[in-house]
Amino acid sequence: MCGIIGILGTDDVADRLVDGLKRLEYRGYDSAGLCTIVDGQLERRRAQGKLVNLAERLHNEPLAGSSGIAHTRWATHGAATEDNAHPHIVGDVVIVHNGIIENFRDLREELQAEGREFTSQTDTEVVAHLIAREVENSTSPKDAVAKILPRLVGAFGLAAMFRSDPDLLIAARQGSPLAIGYGEGENYIGSDAVALAPMTQRITYLEEGDWAVIRRASVEIYDRENEPVEREIVNSGATVQSIEKGNYRHFMLKEIYEQPVVVAQTLQSYVRPLEGKVALPDIEFDLSEIRRVTIVACGTSYYAGMVAKYWFEQFARVPVDLDVASEFRYRQPVMEEGGLALFISQSGETADTLAALRYAREAGQIIGAVVNVPTSSMAREADLLLPTHAGPEIGVASTKAFTCQLAVLAALATNLARAKGELTAEEEQEIVEHLTEAPAALNAALSFDGEIEKMAPLIAPARDVLYLGRGPDFPMALEGALKLKEISYIHAEGYAAGEMKHGPIALIDDLVPVIVLAPSGPLFEKTVSNMQEVQARGGKIVLISDRKGLDAASHGVMATIEVPAVHPLIAPMVYAVPVQLLAYHVAVTKGTDVDQPRNLAKSVTVE
Repeated sequence: MCGIIGILGTDDVADRLVDGLKRLEYRGYDSAGLCTIVDGQLERRRAQGKLVNLAERLHNEPLAGSSGIAHTRWATHGAATEDNAHPHIVGDVVIVHNGIIENFRDLREELQAEGREFTSQTDTEVVAHLIAREVENSTSPKDAVAKILPRLVGAFGLAAMFRSDPDLLIAARQGSPLAIGYGEGENYIGSDAVALAPMTQRITYLEEGDWAVIRRASVEIYDRENEPVEREIVNSGATVQSIEKGNYRHFMLKEIYEQPVVVAQTLQSYVRPLEGKVALPDIEFDLSEIRRVTIVACGTSYYAGMVAKYWFEQFARVPVDLDVASEFRYRQPVMEEGGLALFISQSGETADTLAALRYAREAGQIIGAVVNVPTSSMAREADLLLPTHAGPEIGVASTKAFTCQLAVLAALATNLARAKGELTAEEEQEIVEHLTEAPAALNAALSFDGEIEKMAPLIAPARDVLYLGRGPDFPMALEGALKLKEISYIHAEGYAAGEMKHGPIALIDDLVPVIVLAPSGPLFEKTVSNMQEVQARGGKIVLISDRKGLDAASHGVMATIEVPAVHPLIAPMVYAVPVQLLAYHVAVTKGTDVDQPRNLAKSVTVE
């Protein structure tokens, strides 16, 4: 959510700023703007809604200037209006901001008591006033920023420019990522390396509490104690090519179809078919000594962790605590020193998950991170980095990142089981065989896309939809419900199938479709029994199962979705495909914005 890009360039920068914002669109936003310095004046253009509106504004009102900052805003304080859009200008200061200033009300009241007037409802404008007040009192811009940063409580990535000094850009990071890019006679800042990829691959990632004074010819970085520090310049590896949908209607559909390839790429990093083993990167601790695993994540990543809990406990016989990241540290969990705390995040920057990671480190945990961005904050702070190889995921609703997370977690569960002596060589060989079958099974599941598309009009009119599953298919029911509500805006809930009779069955009538995930296997008959309880009360069933399951239990259902018969280990990966496709086609039928659904952001960098 929210995106920042800044350029101290050698020629006009407006077009490059907009291009950088386009590369950050995946993060989610509801307004956008930019500001440059032109002939000693701050010139700004802002627009509500999509970037096309800002581009049209710039077409009608072109903007010169070789120094500029730009921003996409996801509304937190104040509605998504042009007045609330960034950048904000106060006096000689212009500022953009990702995150939330938690004490902004007290600061705003202090500033208003001095007679200072506000033109927006945002917390960001408070920061601009604080800096401007110091500058108006003859404090240098650098000293002004150093003075006000300790007063800010919350999470922020900040960038400020100053009318009087077009060769100066000041950036600060606390809880929200920022990167500095190094060019030839130019320097840059961005929310991530992707925004800067067309201009440079030479990147420095600011660490927690860092702030930087950036000029065209120099970069000075300071820590939270205002002491000068050196931070490594790395090659970002971010792709320069624009990310395109190709022949697909939406990024989400493209990313669903990429799953066989990216899951195969991910498994190649962990699975050794010729040896019959599953390997991890080199680790500096003994897995056999791990007595408890704590898994922490948000949203779709949480459901991946929920599947992994089944695997860790069933295969490795290691107890697992599973927590929603936003709740984790506030319940002040008691953690046994030396436990493995595992954090799952597509971006590696999810604010709640990152804060939980730091809590766990203070509690003496070994930190593991399953992330899709190997240069992210979580990746850099982990003792054990377990990267997925999903590639850039643009659609806000996660698809390919989720199945790659499952692949990595299966590899970790296998290694933990071996280390604990719970897995024979023959059993590990069997797991390897099943994991190597996953890409082909995902591809086979995609072959039923046309049938799912035809089914979508049956679901689209519903106001409420229920999903049911047992065992590892329970988290898949939760994930299916999340996908549907995210992009179609239909209220959906997932339940453990056996819990239906403990309350949710009261919701059943002929207007509530019920999606049942029931692969043939040891839990099939019990799931079908719960399904029949729904049918007896007029519920309209969509049964997702393999051919054996459909032959046994499809009588009287509204519709069926066939999935290839697979081993239970890889079933969650494979069953992800039909629930993703069903949500996608229902959303398309309803005409919603599939890739950028309302109110949602791809990278959630605030609590």
